[in-house]
Amino acid sequence: MRIDPRLVEDPYPLQSHLGFKLTQWSEGFARFELPLEPFLMNRYGILHGGIHSVMADTVMGYCGCYTGDPDNRELAMTLNLNVNFVGPMKGDLLIAEGRVTGGGAKTFFAEAVVKDELENIAARATGVFRRRGK
Repeated sequence: MRIDPRLVEDPYPLQSHLGFKLTQWSEGFARFELPLEPFLMNRYGILHGGIHSVMADTVMGYCGCYTGDPDNRELAMTLNLNVNFVGPMKGDLLIAEGRVTGGGAKTFFAEAVVKDELENIAARATGVFRRRGK
């Protein structure tokens, strides 16, 4: 399922700088994609762990803020973020998928998987978020 373009805001500065894009968004789910570029790698030539973390944090925040209404946007603030690095990616595209796992009206819990287009899982994350109106 693709996103209604009316729901997508202009990229914020970090998103523009790194180059990731929201590719799916629905109630309780979000997906971002990021083409892997040399400037994203660490000294070993593999994706920097901070990129896994940024993508997991972002996708989990989005998955709990879908309203379906471009005039009624919600934002989320991260209260807790836990990232576990699982294995190496071998593809050329980072995919971060986030799902809401529980919570209430203001606070929600989410999980994320960071993988490549070949389905190699690089990281798993969990987080706690607070919804905020815009």
